Amino acid sequence: MDTDRQPIRVLIADDNRAVRRGLRLQLEQIAQIHVIGEVATGEDAVALARSERADVVLMDLQMPAMNGLEATRILRREAHGATPAVIVMTSFAVDQLVLEALDSGAVGYLLKSHDSDQLVPAVLAAARGEALVSSRVTASILKELVRRRPAAADADALHSLSPAERRVVAALAIGVTGSDAIAAHLHLSVHTVRSHLQSAMRKTGTQDRTQLALWGVRNRLDASAPSSIG
Repeated sequence: MDTDRQPIRVLIADDNRAVRRGLRLQLEQIAQIHVIGEVATGEDAVALARSERADVVLMDLQMPAMNGLEATRILRREAHGATPAVIVMTSFAVDQLVLEALDSGAVGYLLKSHDSDQLVPAVLAAARGEALVSSRVTASILKELVRRRPAAADADALHSLSPAERRVVAALAIGVTGSDAIAAHLHLSVHTVRSHLQSAMRKTGTQDRTQLALWGVRNRLDASAPSSIG
């Protein structure tokens, strides 16, 4: 969507009313964001995301009736229209549901207790088709996902990446996900970082930064990343 012309339509799904209220208050301070509603179950999240054409869904994983994991799977496999970007909100640094949610199509995740300052950047990134995930647990989550779902190295795609693209993917693979953070660590402009990421996704056949980060770990680019990154 063109975030310069219309507000980003955000749905909040969490069974804790106080959490929903806090998220809404934070988001409503941003002119580019419009909160279209709050729900307390995964079932209601799916229904409202569809009827109100949500751009981004903030999804708690532990909800009654239908949990956030199942709701994420349903939303991400929609066959009609644009599917909303799902950002998982969790209280756990490493959790089975977080792993499965990312593997099921969530574009990122945030820790409720640590990442309040990342909420708005994460929503803006998701609306641009990017991902922003908690820097506190990104590397461990990515490695665990790769361990659970091993795949052969993609030698052809790896060789097709330029040295600069490899460095950017390596940063993703060790948990540096924001364009600004990657740019600072690699001494590049944000525009250059985004250009390298788009090119790398095209060459590797990945759809978003989370998938590209997973690809980087599977191809051991995390082992080649400079120790100063992260």
